[in-house]
Amino acid sequence: MRTAILLLFLTLPALAQSTPASVSAACGPEKVIFTAREADAPLPLASPQPGKALVYFIQDDGLYGTEQHYTVKIGLDGTWVGAYKDNAAFALNVAPGERHICANVQSNFDPGGLFAFAHFTAEPGKVYYFRTRFFGEIGRTSASLNLDQLDSDEAKYLISIYPASASKPKK
Repeated sequence: MRTAILLLFLTLPALAQSTPASVSAACGPEKVIFTAREADAPLPLASPQPGKALVYFIQDDGLYGTEQHYTVKIGLDGTWVGAYKDNAAFALNVAPGERHICANVQSNFDPGGLFAFAHFTAEPGKVYYFRTRFFGEIGRTSASLNLDQLDSDEAKYLISIYPASASKPKK
């Protein structure tokens, strides 16, 4: 009995440090950090590649979005696929099927991080639009990150006024 109790106490710290299933299923590896910059022009609207769905990701901080300066990285099915900051957008083609999205505010000031999640079922030939919005200041209890699926009309408008985002993981 003492051995069982001792083993329980020794394994509890390891269990407490494990990544929740929702994070590991949608996000990417914890240590990946992105650099993101905005292009000079908006992202052109496109059609999905044959047999794929097209997903647009839009960072929308509204009128004062360019004053936030936080990078938001996007994960899809356990892999970080891109990032943006301020008001910007990027797109990618995905295989059909159930997809899990993770958005994470990248910050040195808040190691716990702010996360938001969504999932959808991608159908070939369809286009999907997701928006992230960050509110507040990192480290404040009122800070939040929202991830929602957008109406196509609103999404197309935002894509037309926000620059394209180019991002890559830091090495």
